Amino acid sequence: MTDLSPIESEFATSEDAAAYDSWLRAKVEKTLTAAGKTVPHDAVMAKVAHVIGRYRSK
Repeated sequence: MTDLSPIESEFATSEDAAAYDSWLRAKVEKTLTAAGKTVPHDAVMAKVAHVIGRYRSK
């Protein structure tokens, strides 16, 4: 077990960092392979523009 410096890492040990990395990669992979859950970029940007427009008009 290698201790890590809090200045260099948010994890106490290299094993903690590796476990988090593994968990995150699995979560991202699951999300990327999920069917039917994608939203086109143009649709997201249109919604964001609408929300910003509402707040600017207030």
